[in-house]
Amino acid sequence: MGRRTRQNELKVMLNDDELYILERKLKQSGINSKSAFIRHLILYGYVYDVDYSCLHEMNTLLANTSNNLNQIAKCVNMTGNVYKDDLNEIKEIMEKIWHTQKSMLSQQPLAKQ
Repeated sequence: MGRRTRQNELKVMLNDDELYILERKLKQSGINSKSAFIRHLILYGYVYDVDYSCLHEMNTLLANTSNNLNQIAKCVNMTGNVYKDDLNEIKEIMEKIWHTQKSMLSQQPLAKQ
């Protein structure tokens, strides 16, 4: 047998779920060997570093909105009145949420499948 062109061995430990996903993706790819599939991923695959820091801000805004809605509902149930200032505050927070969501989506890379 001739000298191998690939002399560096790589050992990867996977749990059952990861192995199942690897085997499913390998089958979908049409590539016959795990080694060839992994080499293909290394050479042509993509790694995305997704920044989820905006989610923290969005979750905070959603929590604030939920709290405000609960307070407004409690006030309406007690008094029977809805106050314009309360509704305006909710509208402002919802605008911030929509702005944050649009900003998050515009910053994410488009993934090819």
